[in-house]
Amino acid sequence: MGMRKAVNGHSARIFSDRKWILPFFASILISITLFTAVLHGLYSSSYYIGDDQLHYDLINPDSGFHESSSSGYFVESDIWKSFNSSSSDSKDVAPRFAYLISGTKGDSQRMMRTLQAVYHPRNQYVLHMDLEAPARERLNLTMLVKNDPTFREVENVRVMAQSNLVTYKGPTMVACTLQAIAILLKESSDWDWFINLSASDYPLVTQDDLLYVFSNLSRNLNFIEHEYIRGWKLTQRAKPIMVDPGLYLSKKSNLALTTQRRSLPTSFKLFTGSAWVMLTRSFVEYCILGWDNLPRTILMYYANFISSPEGYFHTVICNNDEFKKTAISHDLHYIAWDNPPKQHPLSLTMKEFDKMVNSSAPFARKFPKNDPVLDKIDKELLGRKDRFSNGAWCIGNGEGGLDPCSERGDDSVFRPGLGAERLQKLMNQLLSDDFNKLQCQTPT
Repeated sequence: MGMRKAVNGHSARIFSDRKWILPFFASILISITLFTAVLHGLYSSSYYIGDDQLHYDLINPDSGFHESSSSGYFVESDIWKSFNSSSSDSKDVAPRFAYLISGTKGDSQRMMRTLQAVYHPRNQYVLHMDLEAPARERLNLTMLVKNDPTFREVENVRVMAQSNLVTYKGPTMVACTLQAIAILLKESSDWDWFINLSASDYPLVTQDDLLYVFSNLSRNLNFIEHEYIRGWKLTQRAKPIMVDPGLYLSKKSNLALTTQRRSLPTSFKLFTGSAWVMLTRSFVEYCILGWDNLPRTILMYYANFISSPEGYFHTVICNNDEFKKTAISHDLHYIAWDNPPKQHPLSLTMKEFDKMVNSSAPFARKFPKNDPVLDKIDKELLGRKDRFSNGAWCIGNGEGGLDPCSERGDDSVFRPGLGAERLQKLMNQLLSDDFNKLQCQTPT
Protein backbone atom coordinates (compact mmCIF):
# COMPACT_ATOMS: atom_id res chain seq x y z
CA MET A 1 0.00 0.00 0.00
CA GLY A 2 1.37 3.39 -0.97
CA MET A 3 4.46 1.73 -2.38
CA ARG A 4 6.26 3.61 -5.20
CA LYS A 5 8.90 2.70 -7.74
CA ALA A 6 11.01 4.86 -10.03
CA VAL A 7 10.97 4.25 -13.78
CA ASN A 8 13.91 5.98 -15.45
CA GLY A 9 13.74 8.97 -13.19
CA HIS A 10 9.93 9.03 -13.07
CA SER A 11 7.85 7.67 -10.24
CA ALA A 12 5.63 4.75 -11.20
CA ARG A 13 2.71 3.33 -9.29
CA ILE A 14 2.67 -0.36 -8.38
CA PHE A 15 -0.71 -1.96 -8.91
CA SER A 16 -1.94 -4.46 -6.37
CA ASP A 17 -2.50 -8.00 -7.60
CA ARG A 18 -6.20 -7.32 -8.02
CA LYS A 19 -5.92 -3.96 -9.74
CA TRP A 20 -3.31 -4.55 -12.41
CA ILE A 21 -5.43 -6.80 -14.61
CA LEU A 22 -7.84 -4.23 -16.05
CA PRO A 23 -5.29 -1.61 -17.15
CA PHE A 24 -2.93 -4.29 -18.41
CA PHE A 25 -5.46 -5.93 -20.69
CA ALA A 26 -6.79 -2.54 -21.69
CA SER A 27 -3.30 -1.59 -22.83
CA ILE A 28 -2.98 -4.86 -24.73
CA LEU A 29 -6.21 -4.10 -26.58
CA ILE A 30 -5.15 -0.56 -27.34
CA SER A 31 -1.69 -1.66 -28.46
CA ILE A 32 -3.32 -3.64 -31.24
CA THR A 33 -4.69 -0.34 -32.54
CA LEU A 34 -1.26 1.32 -32.58
CA PHE A 35 -0.35 -0.05 -35.96
CA THR A 36 -3.82 0.72 -37.28
CA ALA A 37 -3.28 4.33 -36.23
CA VAL A 38 0.04 4.37 -38.05
CA LEU A 39 -1.57 3.13 -41.25
CA HIS A 40 -4.27 5.74 -40.77
CA GLY A 41 -1.53 8.35 -40.77
CA LEU A 42 -0.19 6.87 -44.01
CA TYR A 43 -3.44 6.87 -45.91
CA SER A 44 -5.39 9.73 -44.38
CA SER A 45 -2.83 12.03 -42.78
CA SER A 46 -3.63 15.68 -42.30
CA TYR A 47 -1.75 18.76 -41.28
CA TYR A 48 -2.34 22.42 -40.73
CA ILE A 49 -1.29 25.21 -43.01
CA GLY A 50 -2.73 28.16 -41.17
CA ASP A 51 -6.32 27.97 -40.01
CA ASP A 52 -7.49 25.45 -42.57
CA GLN A 53 -7.02 21.75 -42.13
CA LEU A 54 -6.00 20.21 -45.44
CA HIS A 55 -6.55 16.57 -46.34
CA TYR A 56 -4.48 14.90 -49.01
CA ASP A 57 -5.30 11.60 -50.68
CA LEU A 58 -2.86 11.86 -53.56
CA ILE A 59 -0.04 9.33 -53.66
CA ASN A 60 3.00 9.75 -55.86
CA PRO A 61 2.76 6.99 -58.50
CA ASP A 62 6.50 6.49 -58.19
CA SER A 63 6.40 5.92 -54.44
CA GLY A 64 5.90 2.17 -54.59
CA PHE A 65 2.43 2.27 -53.00
CA HIS A 66 0.40 1.97 -56.21
CA GLU A 67 -1.03 -1.19 -57.68
CA SER A 68 0.66 -2.61 -60.73
CA SER A 69 -1.76 -3.79 -63.36
CA SER A 70 0.76 -6.25 -64.75
CA SER A 71 2.03 -8.02 -61.65
CA GLY A 72 -0.60 -7.35 -58.99
CA TYR A 73 -0.02 -5.67 -55.66
CA PHE A 74 2.58 -7.35 -53.48
CA VAL A 75 3.82 -5.19 -50.63
CA GLU A 76 6.98 -7.20 -50.07
CA SER A 77 8.11 -6.80 -53.66
CA ASP A 78 7.63 -3.02 -53.42
CA ILE A 79 9.67 -2.86 -50.23
CA TRP A 80 12.57 -4.82 -51.61
CA LYS A 81 12.39 -2.93 -54.91
CA SER A 82 12.84 0.25 -52.89
CA PHE A 83 15.70 -1.33 -50.95
CA ASN A 84 17.42 -2.62 -54.08
CA SER A 85 16.95 0.60 -56.01
CA SER A 86 18.61 2.59 -53.25
CA SER A 87 21.48 0.09 -53.20
CA SER A 88 22.45 1.27 -56.69
CA ASP A 89 23.78 4.38 -54.93
CA SER A 90 22.86 6.91 -57.60
CA LYS A 91 25.29 9.50 -56.26
CA ASP A 92 24.68 11.72 -59.27
CA VAL A 93 21.45 12.78 -57.50
CA ALA A 94 21.94 14.67 -54.24
CA PRO A 95 20.22 13.11 -51.21
CA ARG A 96 17.27 14.48 -49.30
CA PHE A 97 16.38 14.21 -45.60
CA ALA A 98 13.01 13.93 -43.89
CA TYR A 99 12.90 15.41 -40.39
CA LEU A 100 10.54 14.98 -37.47
CA ILE A 101 10.93 17.76 -34.89
CA SER A 102 8.89 17.15 -31.75
CA GLY A 103 8.12 19.23 -28.70
CA THR A 104 5.75 19.73 -25.81
CA LYS A 105 4.36 22.58 -23.73
CA GLY A 106 6.53 25.71 -23.99
CA ASP A 107 8.59 24.39 -26.93
CA SER A 108 7.09 26.22 -29.92
CA GLN A 109 9.85 28.84 -30.18
CA ARG A 110 12.58 26.25 -29.66
CA MET A 111 11.05 24.03 -32.33
CA MET A 112 11.07 26.93 -34.79
CA ARG A 113 14.69 27.74 -33.99
CA THR A 114 15.76 24.12 -34.55
CA LEU A 115 13.69 23.97 -37.74
CA GLN A 116 15.32 27.10 -39.16
CA ALA A 117 18.78 25.83 -38.22
CA VAL A 118 18.28 22.54 -40.11
CA TYR A 119 16.17 23.92 -42.96
CA HIS A 120 17.01 23.28 -46.60
CA PRO A 121 14.63 23.40 -49.59
CA ARG A 122 15.59 19.83 -50.62
CA ASN A 123 14.32 18.32 -47.38
CA GLN A 124 10.93 17.48 -45.87
CA TYR A 125 9.86 18.49 -42.35
CA VAL A 126 7.08 17.43 -40.00
CA LEU A 127 6.54 19.20 -36.68
CA HIS A 128 4.61 17.61 -33.82
CA MET A 129 3.70 19.40 -30.61
CA ASP A 130 2.11 16.96 -28.19
CA LEU A 131 -1.27 17.27 -26.52
CA GLU A 132 0.19 18.60 -23.27
CA ALA A 133 0.83 21.91 -25.06
CA PRO A 134 -2.19 24.23 -24.97
CA ALA A 135 -4.18 24.70 -28.16
CA ARG A 136 -3.09 28.34 -28.39
CA GLU A 137 0.59 27.37 -28.49
CA ARG A 138 -0.01 24.68 -31.11
CA LEU A 139 -1.90 27.23 -33.21
CA ASN A 140 0.93 29.71 -32.76
CA LEU A 141 3.41 27.17 -34.12
CA THR A 142 1.15 26.59 -37.10
CA MET A 143 0.92 30.30 -37.80
CA LEU A 144 4.69 30.70 -37.57
CA VAL A 145 5.04 28.10 -40.32
CA LYS A 146 2.23 29.56 -42.41
CA ASN A 147 3.61 33.09 -42.25
CA ASP A 148 7.15 32.18 -43.27
CA PRO A 149 7.46 33.13 -46.97
CA THR A 150 10.03 30.41 -47.74
CA PHE A 151 8.00 27.62 -46.13
CA ARG A 152 4.90 28.86 -47.93
CA GLU A 153 6.66 28.89 -51.29
CA VAL A 154 8.55 25.58 -51.05
CA GLU A 155 5.74 23.75 -49.20
CA ASN A 156 8.03 21.28 -47.45
CA VAL A 157 7.16 22.05 -43.80
CA ARG A 158 4.08 20.51 -42.20
CA VAL A 159 2.61 20.78 -38.71
CA MET A 160 0.76 17.64 -37.66
CA ALA A 161 -2.89 18.50 -37.09
CA GLN A 162 -3.36 15.52 -34.78
CA SER A 163 -1.59 16.23 -31.49
CA ASN A 164 -0.87 12.99 -29.70
CA LEU A 165 -0.43 12.48 -25.98
CA VAL A 166 3.18 11.36 -25.67
CA THR A 167 4.57 9.76 -22.52
CA TYR A 168 8.29 10.10 -21.97
CA LYS A 169 9.98 6.70 -22.49
CA GLY A 170 6.64 5.14 -23.43
CA PRO A 171 5.30 3.41 -26.57
CA THR A 172 3.26 6.51 -27.39
CA MET A 173 6.57 8.08 -28.49
CA VAL A 174 7.08 5.19 -30.93
CA ALA A 175 3.50 5.48 -32.21
CA CYS A 176 3.90 9.22 -32.81
CA THR A 177 7.20 8.68 -34.64
CA LEU A 178 5.65 6.02 -36.87
CA GLN A 179 2.72 8.30 -37.65
CA ALA A 180 5.10 11.09 -38.66
CA ILE A 181 7.02 8.67 -40.89
CA ALA A 182 3.76 7.57 -42.50
CA ILE A 183 2.88 11.19 -43.26
CA LEU A 184 6.32 11.84 -44.74
CA LEU A 185 6.05 8.72 -46.91
CA LYS A 186 2.62 9.71 -48.14
CA GLU A 187 3.37 13.35 -48.88
CA SER A 188 6.72 12.74 -50.56
CA SER A 189 8.57 9.56 -51.53
CA ASP A 190 11.47 11.69 -52.74
CA TRP A 191 13.74 11.47 -49.69
CA ASP A 192 16.49 9.12 -48.53
CA TRP A 193 16.87 9.32 -44.73
CA PHE A 194 14.53 9.97 -41.81
CA ILE A 195 15.92 11.96 -38.85
CA ASN A 196 14.13 12.54 -35.54
CA LEU A 197 14.98 15.55 -33.38
CA SER A 198 13.43 17.16 -30.33
CA ALA A 199 13.11 20.83 -29.47
CA SER A 200 16.22 20.49 -27.27
CA ASP A 201 18.38 19.26 -30.19
CA TYR A 202 20.49 21.54 -32.37
CA PRO A 203 22.75 21.00 -35.40
CA LEU A 204 26.53 21.39 -35.29
CA VAL A 205 26.93 21.46 -39.08
CA THR A 206 25.02 23.17 -41.88
CA GLN A 207 22.64 21.25 -44.11
CA ASP A 208 25.07 21.91 -46.97
CA ASP A 209 27.74 20.10 -44.93
CA LEU A 210 25.39 17.20 -44.18
CA LEU A 211 24.01 16.86 -47.71
CA TYR A 212 27.48 17.11 -49.25
CA VAL A 213 28.96 14.33 -47.10
CA PHE A 214 25.95 12.06 -47.50
CA SER A 215 26.02 12.56 -51.27
CA ASN A 216 29.01 10.21 -51.25
CA LEU A 217 27.58 7.57 -48.92
CA SER A 218 25.50 4.49 -49.62
CA ARG A 219 21.79 5.27 -49.40
CA ASN A 220 21.35 1.96 -47.51
CA LEU A 221 23.12 2.96 -44.29
CA ASN A 222 21.03 3.18 -41.11
CA PHE A 223 22.60 5.13 -38.25
CA ILE A 224 21.13 3.62 -35.11
CA GLU A 225 23.15 3.16 -31.94
CA HIS A 226 22.39 -0.34 -30.68
CA GLU A 227 23.53 -3.19 -28.47
CA TYR A 228 22.16 -6.53 -27.37
CA ILE A 229 20.13 -5.98 -24.21
CA ARG A 230 21.74 -7.41 -21.11
CA GLY A 231 22.58 -6.63 -17.49
CA TRP A 232 20.39 -4.22 -15.55
CA LYS A 233 18.45 -3.22 -18.67
CA LEU A 234 17.39 -6.81 -19.10
CA THR A 235 15.94 -7.06 -15.59
CA GLN A 236 14.59 -3.50 -15.26
CA ARG A 237 13.21 -2.99 -18.79
CA ALA A 238 12.57 -6.27 -20.58
CA LYS A 239 10.99 -8.33 -17.81
CA PRO A 240 8.64 -5.85 -16.07
CA ILE A 241 5.20 -5.19 -17.58
CA MET A 242 4.52 -1.49 -18.01
CA VAL A 243 1.33 0.38 -18.87
CA ASP A 244 1.52 3.71 -20.74
CA PRO A 245 -1.41 5.88 -19.56
CA GLY A 246 -1.03 7.91 -22.75
CA LEU A 247 -2.73 5.05 -24.59
CA TYR A 248 -6.05 5.53 -22.87
CA LEU A 249 -6.03 8.80 -20.86
CA SER A 250 -6.43 12.36 -22.07
CA LYS A 251 -3.91 13.86 -19.62
CA LYS A 252 -0.23 13.03 -19.28
CA SER A 253 0.91 10.93 -16.34
CA ASN A 254 3.84 8.67 -15.54
CA LEU A 255 4.44 5.15 -16.77
CA ALA A 256 2.89 2.58 -14.42
CA LEU A 257 4.39 -0.78 -13.48
CA THR A 258 2.38 -3.87 -12.67
CA THR A 259 3.57 -6.45 -10.15
CA GLN A 260 3.85 -9.08 -12.87
CA ARG A 261 6.96 -10.00 -14.85
CA ARG A 262 7.29 -11.79 -18.17
CA SER A 263 9.69 -14.15 -19.87
CA LEU A 264 11.97 -12.97 -22.65
CA PRO A 265 10.75 -13.55 -26.22
CA THR A 266 12.15 -16.55 -28.08
CA SER A 267 11.15 -15.66 -31.66
CA PHE A 268 13.29 -12.51 -31.76
CA LYS A 269 16.21 -11.02 -29.84
CA LEU A 270 16.04 -7.75 -27.95
CA PHE A 271 18.29 -4.78 -28.65
CA THR A 272 18.51 -1.35 -27.09
CA GLY A 273 20.25 1.95 -27.77
CA SER A 274 19.70 5.64 -28.45
CA ALA A 275 16.24 6.94 -29.30
CA TRP A 276 17.78 9.34 -31.84
CA VAL A 277 18.19 7.77 -35.25
CA MET A 278 18.87 8.39 -38.93
CA LEU A 279 17.03 5.68 -40.87
CA THR A 280 16.74 4.92 -44.57
CA ARG A 281 13.47 5.32 -46.40
CA SER A 282 13.47 1.62 -47.33
CA PHE A 283 13.80 0.57 -43.68
CA VAL A 284 11.04 2.85 -42.37
CA GLU A 285 8.80 1.70 -45.22
CA TYR A 286 9.40 -1.83 -43.97
CA CYS A 287 8.47 -0.75 -40.42
CA ILE A 288 5.20 0.75 -41.70
CA LEU A 289 4.20 -1.98 -44.18
CA GLY A 290 6.05 -4.96 -42.67
CA TRP A 291 4.87 -7.72 -44.99
CA ASP A 292 6.48 -10.47 -42.87
CA ASN A 293 4.67 -9.17 -39.74
CA LEU A 294 7.88 -8.74 -37.72
CA PRO A 295 7.53 -4.94 -37.25
CA ARG A 296 3.92 -5.34 -36.04
CA THR A 297 4.80 -8.19 -33.69
CA ILE A 298 7.64 -6.20 -32.16
CA LEU A 299 5.46 -3.07 -31.97
CA MET A 300 2.89 -4.98 -29.91
CA TYR A 301 5.62 -6.37 -27.66
CA TYR A 302 7.01 -2.89 -26.99
CA ALA A 303 3.57 -1.57 -26.05
CA ASN A 304 4.32 -2.76 -22.50
CA PHE A 305 8.09 -2.16 -22.49
CA ILE A 306 9.94 0.48 -20.46
CA SER A 307 11.84 2.88 -22.75
CA SER A 308 10.22 1.63 -25.96
CA PRO A 309 11.84 4.38 -28.11
CA GLU A 310 15.24 2.98 -27.14
CA GLY A 311 14.41 -0.50 -28.37
CA TYR A 312 11.74 -0.71 -31.08
CA PHE A 313 13.65 0.24 -34.24
CA HIS A 314 16.79 -1.40 -32.87
CA THR A 315 15.06 -4.74 -32.35
CA VAL A 316 13.35 -4.63 -35.74
CA ILE A 317 16.52 -3.88 -37.69
CA CYS A 318 18.68 -6.43 -35.86
CA ASN A 319 16.16 -9.23 -36.41
CA ASN A 320 15.94 -8.74 -40.16
CA ASP A 321 18.68 -10.50 -42.10
CA GLU A 322 18.80 -7.88 -44.86
CA PHE A 323 18.58 -4.67 -42.87
CA LYS A 324 20.88 -5.66 -40.02
CA LYS A 325 23.77 -5.52 -42.49
CA THR A 326 23.07 -1.80 -42.88
CA ALA A 327 23.02 -0.84 -39.17
CA ILE A 328 25.78 1.56 -38.09
CA SER A 329 25.91 1.82 -34.29
CA HIS A 330 26.01 5.59 -33.86
CA ASP A 331 23.21 8.11 -33.26
CA LEU A 332 25.10 11.07 -34.86
CA HIS A 333 24.64 13.10 -31.66
CA TYR A 334 26.98 14.57 -29.11
CA ILE A 335 25.46 13.87 -25.68
CA ALA A 336 27.14 14.54 -22.34
CA TRP A 337 26.41 12.07 -19.55
CA ASP A 338 27.30 12.31 -15.88
CA ASN A 339 29.60 9.79 -14.25
CA PRO A 340 28.36 7.29 -13.27
CA PRO A 341 25.85 7.60 -16.11
CA LYS A 342 22.18 8.10 -15.35
CA GLN A 343 19.07 8.24 -17.51
CA HIS A 344 19.08 11.95 -18.33
CA PRO A 345 21.82 13.72 -20.32
CA LEU A 346 23.51 16.82 -18.96
CA SER A 347 22.48 20.21 -20.30
CA LEU A 348 25.01 21.57 -22.79
CA THR A 349 26.49 25.01 -22.17
CA MET A 350 29.51 27.06 -23.25
CA LYS A 351 31.95 24.81 -21.44
CA GLU A 352 30.94 21.91 -23.69
CA PHE A 353 31.41 23.82 -26.96
CA ASP A 354 34.88 22.50 -27.82
CA LYS A 355 33.87 18.93 -26.97
CA MET A 356 30.86 19.24 -29.26
CA VAL A 357 33.01 20.42 -32.14
CA ASN A 358 35.70 17.79 -31.56
CA SER A 359 33.09 15.01 -31.52
CA SER A 360 32.46 15.66 -35.26
CA ALA A 361 28.81 14.76 -34.66
CA PRO A 362 26.27 16.63 -36.82
CA PHE A 363 23.82 17.10 -33.92
CA ALA A 364 23.91 17.62 -30.15
CA ARG A 365 21.49 17.52 -27.24
CA LYS A 366 20.15 18.62 -24.89
CA PHE A 367 20.29 22.40 -24.81
CA PRO A 368 18.55 24.68 -22.30
CA LYS A 369 16.15 27.24 -23.74
CA ASN A 370 17.93 30.21 -25.33
CA ASP A 371 21.31 29.28 -23.86
CA PRO A 372 24.15 31.53 -25.14
CA VAL A 373 25.92 28.47 -26.57
CA LEU A 374 23.23 28.31 -29.26
CA ASP A 375 24.19 31.80 -30.42
CA LYS A 376 27.84 30.71 -30.53
CA ILE A 377 26.90 27.66 -32.63
CA ASP A 378 24.89 29.90 -34.99
CA LYS A 379 27.79 32.29 -35.44
CA GLU A 380 30.83 29.99 -35.55
CA LEU A 381 29.47 26.69 -36.93
CA LEU A 382 26.33 27.46 -38.94
CA GLY A 383 27.03 30.93 -40.29
CA ARG A 384 23.46 31.78 -39.33
CA LYS A 385 22.75 35.50 -39.38
CA ASP A 386 19.08 35.60 -40.32
CA ARG A 387 16.48 32.84 -40.35
CA PHE A 388 18.46 29.99 -41.85
CA SER A 389 21.92 28.48 -41.66
CA ASN A 390 24.40 29.35 -44.38
CA GLY A 391 23.76 27.51 -47.65
CA ALA A 392 24.54 27.79 -51.34
CA TRP A 393 20.81 27.89 -52.08
CA CYS A 394 20.65 31.38 -50.53
CA ILE A 395 21.66 33.66 -53.41
CA GLY A 396 20.43 37.05 -52.20
CA ASN A 397 23.11 39.72 -51.80
CA GLY A 398 21.94 40.69 -48.32
CA GLU A 399 22.15 44.39 -49.11
CA GLY A 400 20.24 46.68 -46.83
CA GLY A 401 19.95 43.96 -44.22
CA LEU A 402 17.79 41.76 -46.45
CA ASP A 403 17.75 38.04 -45.81
CA PRO A 404 20.00 36.37 -48.44
CA CYS A 405 17.75 33.29 -48.32
CA SER A 406 14.81 35.34 -49.56
CA GLU A 407 16.16 34.50 -53.03
CA ARG A 408 16.59 30.79 -53.77
CA GLY A 409 19.06 29.24 -56.15
CA ASP A 410 19.76 25.64 -57.17
CA ASP A 411 19.13 23.48 -54.10
CA SER A 412 21.35 20.68 -55.46
CA VAL A 413 24.44 22.90 -55.20
CA PHE A 414 26.19 22.84 -51.82
CA ARG A 415 28.81 24.97 -50.15
CA PRO A 416 30.53 22.63 -47.67
CA GLY A 417 32.70 24.11 -44.95
CA LEU A 418 34.73 22.93 -41.97
CA GLY A 419 31.69 21.07 -40.66
CA ALA A 420 31.81 18.80 -43.71
CA GLU A 421 35.47 18.04 -43.04
CA ARG A 422 34.71 17.06 -39.44
CA LEU A 423 31.70 14.99 -40.45
CA GLN A 424 33.67 13.18 -43.15
CA LYS A 425 36.24 12.12 -40.55
CA LEU A 426 33.46 10.68 -38.42
CA MET A 427 32.01 8.81 -41.40
CA ASN A 428 35.42 7.35 -42.22
CA GLN A 429 35.60 6.01 -38.69
CA LEU A 430 32.05 4.66 -38.65
CA LEU A 431 32.46 2.89 -41.98
CA SER A 432 35.78 1.25 -41.08
CA ASP A 433 35.94 -2.54 -40.99
CA ASP A 434 36.63 -2.58 -37.25
CA PHE A 435 33.54 -0.50 -36.46
CA ASN A 436 31.30 -2.54 -38.77
CA LYS A 437 32.08 -5.69 -36.79
CA LEU A 438 29.80 -4.27 -34.08
CA GLN A 439 26.65 -4.57 -36.20
CA CYS A 440 23.83 -6.28 -34.27
CA GLN A 441 26.21 -8.48 -32.29
CA THR A 442 24.72 -11.10 -29.98
CA PRO A 443 26.46 -13.24 -27.35
CA THR A 444 28.09 -16.33 -28.81
